Amino acid sequence: MAKNLALDGGKPGAQRGTDWWGEARGVFWLVLAVLGFHSLIAKPFYIPSESMMPSLLVGDRLVVSKYAYGYSYVTPTFPILPFIQGRLFGGAPARGDIVIVSHPVVRTDYIKRVIGLPGDTVEMHGGILYLNGRPVGRERLGLRPLRVDANLTCDPRHYPGALTRDAAGARVCNVEIIRETLPNGVSYDTIDIGPTRADNFAPLRIPAGHVWLMGDNRDNSADSRAPALSADGEPEGLGGPVPIENIGGRAEFITFSLDGTSSWNPLSWLPALRSGRAGETLRPQGSGG
Repeated sequence: MAKNLALDGGKPGAQRGTDWWGEARGVFWLVLAVLGFHSLIAKPFYIPSESMMPSLLVGDRLVVSKYAYGYSYVTPTFPILPFIQGRLFGGAPARGDIVIVSHPVVRTDYIKRVIGLPGDTVEMHGGILYLNGRPVGRERLGLRPLRVDANLTCDPRHYPGALTRDAAGARVCNVEIIRETLPNGVSYDTIDIGPTRADNFAPLRIPAGHVWLMGDNRDNSADSRAPALSADGEPEGLGGPVPIENIGGRAEFITFSLDGTSSWNPLSWLPALRSGRAGETLRPQGSGG
């Protein structure tokens, strides 16, 4: 009996209460660990727009490494820091990298490709990109049929005449693909819809500590070519060269992609998965130097 009393805190049949303070501490450290991982190591990212087609589609989920270029004021998961110049353990992005960038006016994340580095002169004429006075290598690959779904609607306002059907009767969006090759040998595919105002801009020298970013869907991307705010004061493009401090990380690979038909019902998730996109690397082809 004495042994039982000792085990039960001195009272037969006594029940030990819940340690709410211990539970709270456990939850606190778990949340802190998750936020730390998201802020310092990697975080998931959802593609909400068509600006990086054909490389990225609306509905793609991907992993962004936060440590690739060091850390800056935009690194924390929550926007709690004011602008702070410089990067801790900083490294410059390479031409062709796909990066997450914080809008220069509102703290909204965009995803774009690094085209120009500090000291480069960038310009565009007739849709042809020039770096330091030389045209970027271009190869026309012809039309590519992108399968239409709830996340890729092929809106005729943005893709005039592109919506059609393939031999099997499925709806597709036929877009003109041009493969660009940057001076460091990195290649990637872009979409050219036709002549637009964004196809031309005068030579601009990228200042120190800045990069020039563009979307692969050249005629449907609000990037360094577009003003930061529209005439109505709404967020638009990146307003020119972007401070390196605004780079939040590098896109690494796609985890999975959804076609827009899924709901809260778990039975809808599997049919909504796009095949062939999981695990696809987002590191550009080429030397990467």
